[in-house]
Amino acid sequence: MYPNEYALQHPERPAVIMANTGEQITYRMFEARANQLAHCLRDRGLQPLDHYAIFMENNAAYLETCAAGERTGLYYTCVNAYLQADELAYILQNSEAKLLITSTAKLAVAREALRQAPAVTCVLVVGGEDESSLFYAYESMLGEYPTEPVADEQLGTSMLYSSGTTGRPKGILRPLPKQKPADPLPLYTFLDQLWQYRQDMVYLSPAPLYHSAPQAATGLALRRGGTVVVMERFDPETYLDLISRYQVTHSQLVPTMFSRMLKLPADLRQNKDLSSLEIAIHAAAPCPVAVKEQMIDWWGPIIHEYYGATEGLGFAACDSNEWLAHKGTVGKIILGEVHILDEQGRPAAPEVPGEIWFETATAFSYFNNADKTREATSADGKMSTVGDVGYLKDDFLFLTDRSTFMIISGGVNIYPQETEDLLITHPMVMDAAVFGVPNEDLGEEVKAVIQLVEGISADEHTSATLMAFCADHLARHKCPRSIDYEAELPRLPTGKLYKRTLKDRYWHSHNSGII
Repeated sequence: MYPNEYALQHPERPAVIMANTGEQITYRMFEARANQLAHCLRDRGLQPLDHYAIFMENNAAYLETCAAGERTGLYYTCVNAYLQADELAYILQNSEAKLLITSTAKLAVAREALRQAPAVTCVLVVGGEDESSLFYAYESMLGEYPTEPVADEQLGTSMLYSSGTTGRPKGILRPLPKQKPADPLPLYTFLDQLWQYRQDMVYLSPAPLYHSAPQAATGLALRRGGTVVVMERFDPETYLDLISRYQVTHSQLVPTMFSRMLKLPADLRQNKDLSSLEIAIHAAAPCPVAVKEQMIDWWGPIIHEYYGATEGLGFAACDSNEWLAHKGTVGKIILGEVHILDEQGRPAAPEVPGEIWFETATAFSYFNNADKTREATSADGKMSTVGDVGYLKDDFLFLTDRSTFMIISGGVNIYPQETEDLLITHPMVMDAAVFGVPNEDLGEEVKAVIQLVEGISADEHTSATLMAFCADHLARHKCPRSIDYEAELPRLPTGKLYKRTLKDRYWHSHNSGII
Protein backbone atom coordinates (compact mmCIF):
# COMPACT_ATOMS: atom_id res chain seq x y z
CA MET A 1 0.00 0.00 0.00
CA TYR A 2 2.69 2.37 -1.07
CA PRO A 3 1.33 4.37 -4.03
CA ASN A 4 3.72 7.31 -3.73
CA GLU A 5 4.51 7.63 -7.45
CA TYR A 6 0.81 7.47 -8.38
CA ALA A 7 -0.04 10.06 -5.75
CA LEU A 8 2.42 12.35 -7.48
CA GLN A 9 1.34 11.51 -11.04
CA HIS A 10 -2.43 11.31 -10.51
CA PRO A 11 -3.20 13.03 -7.21
CA GLU A 12 -6.94 13.41 -7.87
CA ARG A 13 -7.55 9.84 -9.01
CA PRO A 14 -9.75 7.96 -6.50
CA ALA A 15 -7.66 5.52 -4.47
CA VAL A 16 -10.54 4.27 -2.29
CA ILE A 17 -14.31 4.49 -2.79
CA MET A 18 -16.75 3.31 -0.12
CA ALA A 19 -19.58 1.39 -1.77
CA ASN A 20 -22.48 2.39 0.50
CA THR A 21 -21.73 6.07 0.95
CA GLY A 22 -19.81 6.84 -2.24
CA GLU A 23 -17.12 8.58 -0.16
CA GLN A 24 -13.94 8.94 -2.20
CA ILE A 25 -10.35 9.19 -0.99
CA THR A 26 -8.03 10.52 -3.70
CA TYR A 27 -4.42 9.43 -4.00
CA ARG A 28 -3.33 12.83 -2.72
CA MET A 29 -5.52 12.42 0.36
CA PHE A 30 -4.51 8.78 0.88
CA GLU A 31 -0.82 9.53 0.73
CA ALA A 32 -1.13 12.55 3.04
CA ARG A 33 -3.10 10.63 5.68
CA ALA A 34 -0.79 7.59 5.58
CA ASN A 35 2.22 9.88 6.07
CA GLN A 36 0.54 11.75 8.92
CA LEU A 37 -0.19 8.50 10.70
CA ALA A 38 3.37 7.33 10.07
CA HIS A 39 4.66 10.45 11.87
CA CYS A 40 2.16 9.85 14.67
CA LEU A 41 3.33 6.25 15.16
CA ARG A 42 6.92 7.42 15.37
CA ASP A 43 5.97 10.17 17.79
CA ARG A 44 4.20 7.63 20.03
CA GLY A 45 7.46 5.71 20.32
CA LEU A 46 6.94 2.87 17.81
CA GLN A 47 10.19 1.83 16.16
CA PRO A 48 10.88 -0.67 13.35
CA LEU A 49 9.69 -4.21 14.19
CA ASP A 50 7.28 -2.91 16.86
CA HIS A 51 3.59 -3.87 16.67
CA TYR A 52 0.25 -2.08 16.53
CA ALA A 53 -3.29 -3.36 15.98
CA ILE A 54 -6.31 -2.31 13.90
CA PHE A 55 -9.78 -3.28 15.10
CA MET A 56 -12.42 -1.78 12.82
CA GLU A 57 -15.19 -2.54 10.40
CA ASN A 58 -14.56 -1.78 6.71
CA ASN A 59 -14.36 2.03 6.53
CA ALA A 60 -12.68 4.81 4.58
CA ALA A 61 -9.69 5.01 6.96
CA TYR A 62 -8.88 1.31 7.07
CA LEU A 63 -6.37 1.00 4.24
CA GLU A 64 -4.44 4.13 5.18
CA THR A 65 -3.97 2.74 8.71
CA CYS A 66 -2.26 -0.26 7.12
CA ALA A 67 -0.26 1.88 4.71
CA ALA A 68 1.31 3.83 7.58
CA GLY A 69 2.83 0.65 9.00
CA GLU A 70 4.16 -0.38 5.61
CA ARG A 71 6.30 2.76 5.43
CA THR A 72 7.62 2.73 9.01
CA GLY A 73 9.05 -0.79 9.35
CA LEU A 74 6.25 -1.86 11.70
CA TYR A 75 4.13 -4.97 12.04
CA TYR A 76 0.43 -4.18 12.01
CA THR A 77 -2.23 -6.70 13.05
CA CYS A 78 -5.69 -6.39 11.46
CA VAL A 79 -8.03 -7.99 13.98
CA ASN A 80 -11.27 -9.76 13.09
CA ALA A 81 -13.90 -7.06 13.59
CA TYR A 82 -16.39 -9.57 14.97
CA LEU A 83 -14.33 -10.67 17.97
CA GLN A 84 -15.56 -10.20 21.50
CA ALA A 85 -13.58 -8.37 24.19
CA ASP A 86 -11.76 -11.41 25.63
CA GLU A 87 -10.73 -12.54 22.14
CA LEU A 88 -9.50 -9.06 21.21
CA ALA A 89 -7.60 -8.81 24.50
CA TYR A 90 -5.82 -12.09 23.75
CA ILE A 91 -4.60 -10.82 20.37
CA LEU A 92 -3.55 -7.43 21.78
CA GLN A 93 -1.52 -9.20 24.45
CA ASN A 94 -0.12 -11.92 22.22
CA SER A 95 0.90 -9.51 19.45
CA GLU A 96 2.56 -7.12 21.91
CA ALA A 97 0.66 -4.24 20.35
CA LYS A 98 1.68 -0.85 21.71
CA LEU A 99 -1.06 1.13 19.97
CA LEU A 100 -4.62 0.34 18.84
CA ILE A 101 -6.62 1.96 16.05
CA THR A 102 -10.36 1.41 16.35
CA SER A 103 -13.64 3.12 15.45
CA THR A 104 -16.67 4.43 17.29
CA ALA A 105 -18.57 1.33 16.11
CA LYS A 106 -16.08 -0.97 17.87
CA LEU A 107 -15.12 1.28 20.78
CA ALA A 108 -17.23 -0.46 23.45
CA VAL A 109 -15.58 -3.83 22.74
CA ALA A 110 -12.16 -2.18 22.61
CA ARG A 111 -12.67 -0.46 25.99
CA GLU A 112 -13.47 -3.76 27.66
CA ALA A 113 -10.54 -5.55 26.01
CA LEU A 114 -8.06 -2.88 27.04
CA ARG A 115 -8.60 -3.73 30.70
CA GLN A 116 -6.62 -6.88 29.93
CA ALA A 117 -4.05 -5.25 27.64
CA PRO A 118 -2.04 -2.73 29.66
CA ALA A 119 0.79 -2.62 27.09
CA VAL A 120 -1.47 -0.58 24.76
CA THR A 121 -0.67 3.01 25.69
CA CYS A 122 -2.53 4.88 22.94
CA VAL A 123 -5.88 4.32 21.21
CA LEU A 124 -6.82 6.26 18.07
CA VAL A 125 -10.57 6.27 17.46
CA VAL A 126 -11.81 6.90 13.91
CA GLY A 127 -14.77 9.24 14.18
CA GLY A 128 -14.20 9.62 17.93
CA GLU A 129 -13.22 12.35 20.34
CA ASP A 130 -10.31 12.99 22.69
CA GLU A 131 -11.23 11.51 26.05
CA SER A 132 -8.10 10.98 28.15
CA SER A 133 -4.42 10.23 27.99
CA LEU A 134 -5.37 6.90 26.38
CA PHE A 135 -8.15 7.65 23.87
CA TYR A 136 -7.63 10.18 21.06
CA ALA A 137 -9.66 11.29 18.07
CA TYR A 138 -7.99 9.80 14.99
CA GLU A 139 -8.73 12.72 12.69
CA SER A 140 -7.58 15.50 14.99
CA MET A 141 -4.48 13.53 16.01
CA LEU A 142 -3.42 13.14 12.38
CA GLY A 143 -3.96 16.86 11.78
CA GLU A 144 -1.04 17.58 14.10
CA TYR A 145 1.51 15.93 11.81
CA PRO A 146 3.09 16.75 8.43
CA THR A 147 1.90 15.16 5.19
CA GLU A 148 5.42 14.44 3.93
CA PRO A 149 6.99 10.98 4.38
CA VAL A 150 8.93 10.21 7.56
CA ALA A 151 12.68 10.60 7.12
CA ASP A 152 13.48 6.95 7.80
CA GLU A 153 10.95 5.18 5.58
CA GLN A 154 11.32 1.41 5.81
CA LEU A 155 9.21 -1.51 4.63
CA GLY A 156 6.68 -2.81 7.15
CA THR A 157 4.10 -5.55 6.81
CA SER A 158 1.07 -7.19 8.36
CA MET A 159 1.21 -9.80 11.10
CA LEU A 160 -2.16 -11.42 10.68
CA TYR A 161 -3.72 -14.09 12.86
CA SER A 162 -5.15 -17.40 11.81
CA SER A 163 -8.94 -17.46 11.95
CA GLY A 164 -9.03 -19.62 15.04
CA THR A 165 -11.51 -22.08 13.50
CA THR A 166 -9.52 -24.92 15.11
CA GLY A 167 -8.26 -23.27 18.31
CA ARG A 168 -6.65 -20.07 19.58
CA PRO A 169 -5.65 -17.73 16.73
CA LYS A 170 -1.94 -17.68 15.98
CA GLY A 171 0.03 -14.64 14.82
CA ILE A 172 1.91 -15.34 11.60
CA LEU A 173 5.25 -13.55 11.66
CA ARG A 174 7.31 -13.16 8.49
CA PRO A 175 10.85 -11.79 8.52
CA LEU A 176 11.06 -8.21 7.26
CA PRO A 177 13.76 -7.38 4.72
CA LYS A 178 15.38 -4.03 5.38
CA GLN A 179 14.38 -2.12 2.27
CA LYS A 180 12.48 0.96 1.17
CA PRO A 181 8.69 0.56 0.93
CA ALA A 182 8.72 1.69 -2.70
CA ASP A 183 10.89 -1.29 -3.68
CA PRO A 184 8.58 -4.08 -4.79
CA LEU A 185 8.82 -7.48 -3.18
CA PRO A 186 9.12 -10.42 -5.60
CA LEU A 187 5.63 -11.58 -4.54
CA TYR A 188 4.10 -8.29 -5.70
CA THR A 189 5.61 -8.67 -9.16
CA PHE A 190 4.53 -12.29 -9.33
CA LEU A 191 0.89 -11.56 -8.45
CA ASP A 192 0.85 -8.52 -10.74
CA GLN A 193 1.68 -10.74 -13.68
CA LEU A 194 -0.57 -13.60 -12.61
CA TRP A 195 -3.73 -11.52 -12.33
CA GLN A 196 -2.91 -8.75 -14.82
CA TYR A 197 -3.06 -5.79 -12.46
CA ARG A 198 -2.56 -2.43 -14.12
CA GLN A 199 -2.62 1.29 -13.39
CA ASP A 200 -6.18 2.03 -14.53
CA MET A 201 -7.81 -1.04 -12.94
CA VAL A 202 -10.86 -0.82 -10.69
CA TYR A 203 -10.82 -3.44 -7.95
CA LEU A 204 -14.01 -4.36 -6.07
CA SER A 205 -13.38 -5.68 -2.54
CA PRO A 206 -16.45 -7.43 -1.06
CA ALA A 207 -14.63 -9.00 1.89
CA PRO A 208 -13.54 -7.77 5.33
CA LEU A 209 -10.24 -5.93 5.14
CA TYR A 210 -8.84 -7.63 8.22
CA HIS A 211 -8.34 -10.85 6.23
CA SER A 212 -5.12 -11.72 4.40
CA ALA A 213 -6.57 -12.12 0.89
CA PRO A 214 -8.28 -8.69 0.69
CA GLN A 215 -5.21 -7.22 2.38
CA ALA A 216 -2.97 -8.48 -0.39
CA ALA A 217 -5.38 -7.72 -3.22
CA THR A 218 -6.20 -4.15 -2.21
CA GLY A 219 -2.57 -3.43 -1.39
CA LEU A 220 -1.46 -4.55 -4.82
CA ALA A 221 -4.20 -2.52 -6.52
CA LEU A 222 -3.04 0.62 -4.71
CA ARG A 223 0.62 -0.09 -5.53
CA ARG A 224 -0.39 -0.23 -9.20
CA GLY A 225 -2.34 3.01 -9.02
CA GLY A 226 -5.77 1.42 -9.38
CA THR A 227 -9.02 2.35 -7.64
CA VAL A 228 -10.33 0.15 -4.82
CA VAL A 229 -14.10 0.03 -4.23
CA VAL A 230 -14.70 -1.25 -0.69
CA MET A 231 -18.00 -2.86 0.29
CA GLU A 232 -18.91 -2.36 3.91
CA ARG A 233 -20.48 -5.83 3.83
CA PHE A 234 -21.28 -8.28 1.06
CA ASP A 235 -24.72 -8.33 -0.52
CA PRO A 236 -25.05 -10.36 -3.73
CA GLU A 237 -27.25 -7.99 -5.74
CA THR A 238 -25.39 -4.88 -4.58
CA TYR A 239 -22.11 -6.53 -5.58
CA LEU A 240 -23.38 -7.06 -9.13
CA ASP A 241 -24.68 -3.50 -9.34
CA LEU A 242 -21.32 -2.09 -8.23
CA ILE A 243 -19.53 -3.83 -11.09
CA SER A 244 -21.64 -1.88 -13.56
CA ARG A 245 -21.64 1.40 -11.61
CA TYR A 246 -17.87 1.65 -11.29
CA GLN A 247 -16.87 -0.41 -14.36
CA VAL A 248 -15.03 -2.85 -12.16
CA THR A 249 -12.23 -4.79 -13.87
CA HIS A 250 -10.93 -7.02 -11.04
CA SER A 251 -12.41 -8.60 -7.93
CA GLN A 252 -11.69 -11.33 -5.42
CA LEU A 253 -14.39 -13.45 -3.79
CA VAL A 254 -14.96 -16.59 -1.75
CA PRO A 255 -17.13 -19.56 -2.80
CA THR A 256 -20.00 -18.67 -0.46
CA MET A 257 -20.37 -15.38 -2.36
CA PHE A 258 -20.68 -17.35 -5.60
CA SER A 259 -23.37 -19.53 -4.03
CA ARG A 260 -25.36 -16.53 -2.80
CA MET A 261 -25.26 -14.83 -6.21
CA LEU A 262 -26.39 -18.06 -7.89
CA LYS A 263 -29.39 -18.19 -5.53
CA LEU A 264 -30.63 -14.86 -6.96
CA PRO A 265 -33.48 -15.14 -9.51
CA ALA A 266 -32.10 -16.08 -12.94
CA ASP A 267 -33.70 -13.13 -14.75
CA LEU A 268 -32.20 -10.69 -12.25
CA ARG A 269 -28.73 -12.18 -12.68
CA GLN A 270 -28.88 -12.18 -16.46
CA ASN A 271 -29.92 -8.52 -16.60
CA LYS A 272 -26.81 -7.29 -14.76
CA ASP A 273 -24.12 -5.64 -16.87
CA LEU A 274 -20.83 -7.36 -16.01
CA SER A 275 -19.06 -6.58 -19.28
CA SER A 276 -16.24 -4.57 -17.65
CA LEU A 277 -15.12 -7.48 -15.44
CA GLU A 278 -11.85 -8.99 -16.68
CA ILE A 279 -10.52 -11.04 -13.76
CA ALA A 280 -12.43 -12.65 -10.89
CA ILE A 281 -10.26 -14.42 -8.31
CA HIS A 282 -11.43 -16.76 -5.58
CA ALA A 283 -9.80 -18.57 -2.68
CA ALA A 284 -10.21 -19.16 1.11
CA ALA A 285 -12.09 -22.45 0.76
CA PRO A 286 -12.60 -25.17 -1.87
CA CYS A 287 -15.35 -24.28 -4.31
CA PRO A 288 -17.96 -26.97 -5.06
CA VAL A 289 -17.53 -28.14 -8.64
CA ALA A 290 -21.16 -27.52 -9.58
CA VAL A 291 -21.00 -23.96 -8.22
CA LYS A 292 -17.87 -23.09 -10.18
CA GLU A 293 -19.26 -24.64 -13.37
CA GLN A 294 -22.29 -22.38 -13.08
CA MET A 295 -20.12 -19.33 -12.43
CA ILE A 296 -17.96 -19.96 -15.51
CA ASP A 297 -21.11 -20.51 -17.59
CA TRP A 298 -22.41 -17.15 -16.35
CA TRP A 299 -19.25 -14.99 -16.26
CA GLY A 300 -17.17 -16.74 -18.88
CA PRO A 301 -13.57 -18.04 -18.52
CA ILE A 302 -12.38 -15.09 -16.40
CA ILE A 303 -12.38 -16.88 -13.04
CA HIS A 304 -9.02 -17.60 -11.45
CA GLU A 305 -8.48 -19.71 -8.36
CA TYR A 306 -5.58 -19.93 -5.97
CA TYR A 307 -4.60 -21.79 -2.83
CA GLY A 308 -2.20 -20.40 -0.30
CA ALA A 309 -2.27 -20.24 3.48
CA THR A 310 -1.74 -16.95 5.29
CA GLU A 311 1.51 -18.53 6.52
CA GLY A 312 2.87 -18.26 2.98
CA LEU A 313 3.99 -21.89 2.81
CA GLY A 314 3.35 -22.23 -0.89
CA PHE A 315 1.04 -21.17 -3.67
CA ALA A 316 -1.10 -22.94 -6.26
CA ALA A 317 -3.18 -21.29 -8.97
CA CYS A 318 -5.21 -22.03 -12.08
CA ASP A 319 -7.27 -20.16 -14.63
CA SER A 320 -10.73 -21.21 -15.88
CA ASN A 321 -9.43 -23.33 -18.75
CA GLU A 322 -7.03 -25.24 -16.51
CA TRP A 323 -9.79 -25.80 -13.99
CA LEU A 324 -12.24 -27.04 -16.62
CA ALA A 325 -9.64 -29.59 -17.70
CA HIS A 326 -9.06 -30.65 -14.04
CA LYS A 327 -12.40 -29.95 -12.32
CA GLY A 328 -12.10 -29.53 -8.57
CA THR A 329 -8.43 -28.54 -8.55
CA VAL A 330 -7.12 -25.50 -6.71
CA GLY A 331 -4.29 -25.22 -9.23
CA LYS A 332 -0.72 -26.10 -10.05
CA ILE A 333 2.00 -25.44 -7.49
CA ILE A 334 3.87 -22.34 -8.63
CA LEU A 335 5.61 -21.34 -5.38
CA GLY A 336 7.19 -23.82 -2.99
CA GLU A 337 7.69 -27.58 -3.35
CA VAL A 338 4.72 -29.69 -2.24
CA HIS A 339 4.76 -33.10 -0.50
CA ILE A 340 1.70 -35.25 0.28
CA LEU A 341 2.40 -37.37 3.37
CA ASP A 342 0.41 -40.13 5.09
CA GLU A 343 -0.21 -40.42 8.83
CA GLN A 344 3.25 -41.97 9.33
CA GLY A 345 4.93 -39.06 7.57
CA ARG A 346 5.71 -41.11 4.45
CA PRO A 347 4.88 -40.05 0.87
CA ALA A 348 1.25 -40.96 0.18
CA ALA A 349 0.39 -43.21 -2.74
CA PRO A 350 -0.43 -41.38 -5.99
CA GLU A 351 -3.83 -39.67 -5.92
CA VAL A 352 -4.39 -40.77 -2.30
CA PRO A 353 -5.22 -37.90 0.13
CA GLY A 354 -2.62 -37.01 2.70
CA GLU A 355 -1.46 -34.01 4.69
CA ILE A 356 -0.05 -31.22 2.51
CA TRP A 357 3.49 -30.14 3.40
CA PHE A 358 5.59 -27.50 1.66
CA GLU A 359 9.25 -26.85 1.49
CA THR A 360 8.26 -23.32 2.30
CA ALA A 361 8.20 -20.54 -0.23
CA THR A 362 8.57 -17.97 2.55
CA ALA A 363 9.88 -18.30 6.08
CA PHE A 364 7.42 -17.78 8.94
CA SER A 365 6.86 -18.51 12.62
CA TYR A 366 3.90 -18.28 14.97
CA PHE A 367 4.52 -15.22 17.11
CA ASN A 368 5.15 -16.01 20.78
CA ASN A 369 4.18 -19.64 20.15
CA ALA A 370 7.21 -21.85 19.70
CA ASP A 371 5.16 -25.02 20.35
CA LYS A 372 2.74 -24.35 17.46
CA THR A 373 5.62 -23.39 15.18
CA ARG A 374 7.33 -26.66 16.02
CA GLU A 375 4.10 -28.64 15.40
CA ALA A 376 3.76 -27.07 11.95
CA THR A 377 7.38 -27.81 11.02
CA SER A 378 9.04 -31.10 10.07
CA ALA A 379 11.76 -32.53 12.32
CA ASP A 380 14.49 -31.46 9.88
CA GLY A 381 13.05 -27.95 9.66
CA LYS A 382 12.68 -28.11 5.87
CA MET A 383 8.88 -28.46 5.57
CA SER A 384 5.78 -26.83 7.06
CA THR A 385 2.03 -27.56 7.11
CA VAL A 386 -1.23 -25.94 8.21
CA GLY A 387 -3.08 -29.27 8.38
CA ASP A 388 -4.80 -29.20 5.00
CA VAL A 389 -5.42 -32.56 3.33
CA GLY A 390 -5.30 -33.22 -0.41
CA TYR A 391 -3.67 -35.05 -3.28
CA LEU A 392 -1.89 -34.42 -6.57
CA LYS A 393 -3.16 -35.55 -9.95
CA ASP A 394 -1.32 -34.65 -13.16
CA ASP A 395 0.62 -32.02 -11.16
CA PHE A 396 -2.62 -30.32 -10.06
CA LEU A 397 -3.48 -30.04 -6.35
CA PHE A 398 -6.90 -31.14 -5.05
CA LEU A 399 -8.04 -30.35 -1.50
CA THR A 400 -10.21 -32.71 0.50
CA ASP A 401 -10.43 -31.04 3.94
CA ARG A 402 -8.61 -30.00 7.09
CA SER A 403 -7.14 -32.88 9.07
CA THR A 404 -8.84 -31.57 12.21
CA PHE A 405 -12.26 -31.96 10.56
CA MET A 406 -11.73 -35.54 9.46
CA ILE A 407 -14.44 -37.94 10.70
CA ILE A 408 -13.36 -41.45 11.75
CA SER A 409 -16.43 -43.66 11.66
CA GLY A 410 -15.96 -47.37 12.23
CA GLY A 411 -12.29 -46.99 11.36
CA VAL A 412 -13.05 -45.28 8.03
CA ASN A 413 -11.65 -41.80 7.36
CA ILE A 414 -14.32 -39.43 6.00
CA TYR A 415 -13.55 -35.91 4.81
CA PRO A 416 -16.78 -33.90 5.16
CA GLN A 417 -15.93 -31.28 2.52
CA GLU A 418 -17.26 -33.53 -0.23
CA THR A 419 -20.63 -33.86 1.50
CA GLU A 420 -20.81 -30.12 2.19
CA ASP A 421 -20.00 -29.35 -1.45
CA LEU A 422 -22.85 -31.58 -2.59
CA LEU A 423 -25.46 -30.25 -0.16
CA ILE A 424 -24.83 -26.61 -1.08
CA THR A 425 -25.89 -27.38 -4.66
CA HIS A 426 -29.40 -28.46 -3.62
CA PRO A 427 -31.95 -25.69 -4.37
CA MET A 428 -33.37 -25.87 -0.83
CA VAL A 429 -29.97 -25.32 0.83
CA MET A 430 -28.40 -21.93 1.48
CA ASP A 431 -25.44 -23.21 3.52
CA ALA A 432 -24.22 -26.50 4.98
CA ALA A 433 -21.82 -27.81 7.62
CA VAL A 434 -20.89 -31.47 7.97
CA PHE A 435 -18.87 -32.94 10.84
CA GLY A 436 -18.61 -35.95 13.12
CA VAL A 437 -20.71 -36.41 16.27
CA PRO A 438 -20.42 -39.15 18.94
CA ASN A 439 -21.61 -42.67 18.13
CA GLU A 440 -21.18 -45.41 20.72
CA ASP A 441 -20.58 -48.16 18.17
CA LEU A 442 -18.71 -46.32 15.41
CA GLY A 443 -16.91 -43.65 17.43
CA GLU A 444 -18.33 -40.93 15.18
CA GLU A 445 -21.17 -40.58 12.74
CA VAL A 446 -21.81 -37.98 10.04
CA LYS A 447 -24.00 -35.02 11.03
CA ALA A 448 -25.22 -32.25 8.70
CA VAL A 449 -26.34 -28.85 9.93
CA ILE A 450 -28.24 -26.92 7.27
CA GLN A 451 -29.29 -23.33 6.65
CA LEU A 452 -32.31 -23.52 4.38
CA VAL A 453 -33.34 -21.13 1.64
CA GLU A 454 -36.01 -18.74 2.88
CA GLY A 455 -39.47 -20.28 2.70
CA ILE A 456 -38.36 -23.92 3.06
CA SER A 457 -39.64 -25.71 6.16
CA ALA A 458 -37.22 -27.51 8.47
CA ASP A 459 -39.25 -30.69 8.77
CA GLU A 460 -38.96 -34.45 8.29
CA HIS A 461 -39.90 -34.21 4.61
CA THR A 462 -37.05 -31.76 3.94
CA SER A 463 -34.60 -33.98 5.84
CA ALA A 464 -35.71 -37.06 3.92
CA THR A 465 -35.33 -35.20 0.61
CA LEU A 466 -31.80 -34.04 1.43
CA MET A 467 -30.68 -37.41 2.75
CA ALA A 468 -32.00 -39.11 -0.38
CA PHE A 469 -30.15 -36.51 -2.47
CA CYS A 470 -26.90 -37.42 -0.68
CA ALA A 471 -27.56 -41.14 -1.11
CA ASP A 472 -27.98 -40.67 -4.87
CA HIS A 473 -24.54 -39.05 -5.21
CA LEU A 474 -22.30 -40.29 -2.39
CA ALA A 475 -21.11 -43.53 -0.87
CA ARG A 476 -23.20 -44.56 2.11
CA HIS A 477 -20.52 -43.83 4.72
CA LYS A 478 -20.24 -40.21 3.53
CA CYS A 479 -23.97 -39.48 3.88
CA PRO A 480 -25.36 -37.75 6.98
CA ARG A 481 -27.17 -40.00 9.40
CA SER A 482 -29.14 -37.02 10.69
CA ILE A 483 -29.75 -33.38 9.81
CA ASP A 484 -30.28 -30.40 12.09
CA TYR A 485 -31.20 -26.88 11.06
CA GLU A 486 -29.98 -23.40 11.96
CA ALA A 487 -31.27 -19.98 10.90
CA GLU A 488 -27.68 -19.07 9.92
CA LEU A 489 -24.41 -20.95 10.11
CA PRO A 490 -21.44 -19.42 11.93
CA ARG A 491 -19.44 -18.61 8.82
CA LEU A 492 -16.77 -15.93 9.04
CA PRO A 493 -17.12 -13.00 6.62
CA THR A 494 -13.98 -14.36 4.96
CA GLY A 495 -16.02 -17.38 3.88
CA LYS A 496 -14.52 -19.86 6.35
CA LEU A 497 -16.98 -21.95 8.30
CA TYR A 498 -16.49 -21.57 12.06
CA LYS A 499 -17.23 -25.24 12.49
CA ARG A 500 -15.85 -25.54 15.99
CA THR A 501 -18.79 -23.63 17.51
CA LEU A 502 -21.24 -26.08 15.92
CA LYS A 503 -19.27 -29.21 16.71
CA ASP A 504 -18.75 -28.28 20.35
CA ARG A 505 -22.52 -28.45 20.96
CA TYR A 506 -22.45 -32.16 20.22
CA TRP A 507 -19.12 -32.89 21.89
CA HIS A 508 -19.46 -30.89 25.12
CA SER A 509 -18.82 -33.99 27.23
CA HIS A 510 -16.39 -35.61 24.77
CA ASN A 511 -13.11 -34.81 23.09
CA SER A 512 -14.03 -33.26 19.74
CA GLY A 513 -10.57 -33.52 18.26
CA ILE A 514 -10.59 -29.81 17.44
CA ILE A 515 -8.18 -27.84 19.56
